Parts: sequence; structure tokens; C-alpha cells
Amino acid sequence: MAAVPPGPDVSTAAATGAPRSFAKRVRQAVRGQPIAAWLTGLAAAVLYTVFSLTQWYGLASPSWDLGIFTQLAKAYAGFGAPIVPIKGEDFNLLGDHFHPLLVLLGPVYALAPSGLTLLIVQDLLFALSVVVVARTGMRLLGAVPGIGVGIVYALSWGLQSAVAAQFHEIALAVPLLALSLEAVLLRRVGAAAFWGGLLVFVKEDLGLTVIVLGLVIAWRLRSVAGLWLAAWGALWLILSVLLILPALNTAGQYDYSDRIDIGAMLADPASAVVELVSGAAKYETLLLLLLAGGVLFLRSSLGLVLLPTLVWRFAAGEENYWGPEWHYSAVLMPVLFLALVDGVHTLRASSRPTVRTAATLGVPLAVAAGLVLLPAQQFAVLAEPETYTRSERWDAAHRMMDLIEEGASVESGVVLMAYLVPEARVYWLGNTNPTPDYVIVDADDWSWGPTRPDDAEAHAEQRYPGTDYTLIFDEAGYQLVRAER
Repeated sequence: MAAVPPGPDVSTAAATGAPRSFAKRVRQAVRGQPIAAWLTGLAAAVLYTVFSLTQWYGLASPSWDLGIFTQLAKAYAGFGAPIVPIKGEDFNLLGDHFHPLLVLLGPVYALAPSGLTLLIVQDLLFALSVVVVARTGMRLLGAVPGIGVGIVYALSWGLQSAVAAQFHEIALAVPLLALSLEAVLLRRVGAAAFWGGLLVFVKEDLGLTVIVLGLVIAWRLRSVAGLWLAAWGALWLILSVLLILPALNTAGQYDYSDRIDIGAMLADPASAVVELVSGAAKYETLLLLLLAGGVLFLRSSLGLVLLPTLVWRFAAGEENYWGPEWHYSAVLMPVLFLALVDGVHTLRASSRPTVRTAATLGVPLAVAAGLVLLPAQQFAVLAEPETYTRSERWDAAHRMMDLIEEGASVESGVVLMAYLVPEARVYWLGNTNPTPDYVIVDADDWSWGPTRPDDAEAHAEQRYPGTDYTLIFDEAGYQLVRAER
């Protein structure tokens, strides 16, 4: 009997077929990407990073948040809970805001332990969102209008303010929102729900945004998945605010529950509505949204996703939330510009010539508005040569910080905290802290307010009675004292 030649190994074919099929899909996906959108994102990444580098080497620290999130990243890199001494001894930052997705910072920080790492991470995440907005614009509006939207989005006042405010958890929310809304416009329900669902793990207030996003998906795409997404947002909003945050907070409460007086709003709804839209800072934010969005964003149902963030900000008694400064408007930007894309795309299909003509003006108006606003925005300083000069105090600051032993505790003002965190246990001078090994008095640090101590030794010994401190550095407005134990 003749030997039967062996047939194909089905198990081997199955084992090798899947990876080949997956690799083919990956290659097809890569080939389908609009190169111009990625180049726009790359240019944005360079611009954002240059700005961040000028801040870092200029010793610019607008708030204590970069120091706080650098401590969080350091804790996660060491596989520990996010204990942040800058906020207080044994303070778990998951008891401040609900942002478990920030655990992703741990591996990145482990590779490059520096506050600058967080700045660059945020810059890259924002740049990724630029790619998403630009490619969506190109797919729905064409190459030139799409790139125009991508450029003005990259230069938008909300993103510029967020880059200048340095790292915050919303760095993750911006690309997630862009990816989710892109999927909505392309009618990809699963992707829209997946990316949108992750927002609840970025910050507790984004549960409100997820609720509205889910309802928009349910109505617009006629999908029950949208209702499930809305329920998911509501669930995590309730769990985080009522259970998780109080459980992990050192005071056993949600620290921001008093920012909005819900009782007063319910008692006098008419006055609450008037207050909600009253105030120069609120008018400025709304006007900038109208200008940046070329007005036609109002034609899109995606614009509804702007409302949760605007409502909680304007309803709060904290005036810093109302205006266009800081990082609070960053999450509005992908919504605004993708709503513009959607609005223009919809109006182009109108049977009325006047409407189609108006649609052609949407993107040019947004581009013109974006260019007009540029000189008043944060990145305008990049046109000034002195912006690229390293702080004259840089060398002195680092010589001083080099005197602090690794693992030692140090009390500092805001400006140097992010620089100190990788090597030391850092406390902020405005809190009640355990007696630190070192105390820094920086004559130029705004943390002191109008009164700054002239004598660091006397200040430290008065603040921590019973401990003798010795001055070991005094240069360029910096004084460093060490505890004699």
C-alpha cells in the first residue's frame, strides 16, 4: 500500500493563522491612517513639549499639583498606595479625587523618575487627541478642512491653559473623549461605549459626562448600549462620591461636597438659574466656546456633552472654576471641535443652498477665531527669546537640593516640590507636618504670601519647637536648614 502523504497540521494552521490575520488587520489599520493627521499631532506634541520644557527649566510652578501627582506616580512606581505627603501625612490621593487610571503613570515614572516626565506624558496625550480630531475632520469634511480643525484644536485656549497649568488627571480624559466621540460620529457603538466608559476612572465628576454621553449614543445611534453607558456613569458617580472617596479620605468625607449648595438651588430654582449664567468669567468662557467652535457646533447633538462640565463649574461657589484659565476647560475642547465637525458635516447635506453656504463658513470662522485669539493665549510667550533662557537660579537650586540625602524629609514651598519628590519625602509648608529633616526657605516662592521669613533657622526652630536646625546653604534667595538629631 502506498504511503499517504501527511496532510496539513490543522492545529498549526490555526495557531499561525490567527497571528497572521491579526498582523494583517494591524497593517491595514496603519495604512488607513491619514498621515497628515499624525503629522499634525506630532507638531502639537513638539509645541506642547517645548512649552513644558521652558516651564521646567524656568522653575515655573503655577500650582502644587505637579508635585502632588509626581508623588502619586512615585508611589505607584513603587507598587504602593498613592500616599501623598504634600497633601498631608498619610494622605491617600484616592480620597481626594477618584482617578484610579493614574496607576498607568507608575511604569512610566519608574523609567524616568521626574516631574518633567508627567509634563511630557500629558503633552503626548493631548497630542494624541489632536490626531483623533484631525483624522475625524479629514474623514468627514475632507483633507484641508479636517487639518484646519486639527490645527485650531491643537492651539485651542482650553488645551493651552491646561498645558500651562501642568499635569492634572484630565490629561487622560481628553484623548478618551476624543476617541469616544470619534466612534459616535463613525457609528461604532462598541468603541464609543468602551472609550467613554473609561472616563469614570479618570475623575469622579466625569460620571456626569458619561451619563450624557450615553444618552446621546442611545438617541443618536438608537442603541441600548448608550443607556447602559449612562447607567454605568451614574453608578460610578454614586459609588465614588458617596462611598469610595469618603472611605479613603482622612477626614471621612468628600472634600468638594460643599462647592455646590444643592439645597439652596432646590429652595430657589429661579435664582439658581440666574446665578448659573451670571458673572463676567462665565460670559468669557461661553464667548470663547462660541468663537472657537465656529458657532456651528451648536448644530450637533455632541454639544450636549459640554453641559455637565459647564453646569458643575458654573454652579460651584469657587470662582476659579468659572473662567477659561487653568485646566478645567481642557475636557471641553475635543467635544467642542468634534461637534463642529459634525455640525458642518450635517449642514453640508442640507437641501437649502443658504444652509450649505453657511456650512462652508464654519471651519474658516473657527480657524480665523483661533488665530485671532493666539496672541492672548499661554503659548504667546514662545515668541519671546527670553522664554528659552534657563532660570538664573537653576544651578543654585540644584546645588541646594543635592545636599539633601536620598529618602530624607523636607518641607518646601510649591515651586521646588516637583523637583524634590524623586529623591525626598516632601511636605508643603502650609500644612501641619511631622518634624522634617530639612526646611527650605525660598525668598521667591509665592507659597509664603506677603510675609516671608528672613532667617530660615529661626523660622524652622519656631515652627518645630525642640528641634535645632543648622543653616547649610544660603545662596540666590535659597536657605536650607538641617535638623540636628
